[in-house]
Amino acid sequence: MRVSAADVIRQVLKENELDFTEGEPGAFTADLPGERKLKTTVTLTVGPQALHVHAFVARRPDENHEAVYRWLLERNLKMYGVAFAVDHLGDIHLDGRVPLHAITPTEMDRLLGAVLEYADSSFNTILELGFASSIRKEYEWRVSRGESTRNLDAFKGWLEPQ
Repeated sequence: MRVSAADVIRQVLKENELDFTEGEPGAFTADLPGERKLKTTVTLTVGPQALHVHAFVARRPDENHEAVYRWLLERNLKMYGVAFAVDHLGDIHLDGRVPLHAITPTEMDRLLGAVLEYADSSFNTILELGFASSIRKEYEWRVSRGESTRNLDAFKGWLEPQ
């Protein structure tokens, strides 16, 4: 079952033209292209009973930890295949396990889509809740120097003075 799961994963990654490596048989690392979070790296490891899915989303928030983690937990109630998790440093990840018998091309496509959607659609909210002071300082510094603030456009609604 492990070999067939690895074959399915390899096939789906190739068919979707995703950059990936297979460091050892059944251990894949792939880059999923996003819009808000430009790239989400996902690790897919075929174990004896299950496929382990792991993706880094964001580093430990600088501030407002409780609100960030609460938002993530509430979000977990609506998610498929993976859930937000926090490691011992407070960094935010997506993690999941899927039984090997469930690994089909359709399921892998759905699972990779879920990882990408959750990482990408959550990214700006995580930044707003957990890094607002840093983003505001960066914005003010750029404005004071006449530099572009284009990469901060997603936060214009609360950055610009009203």
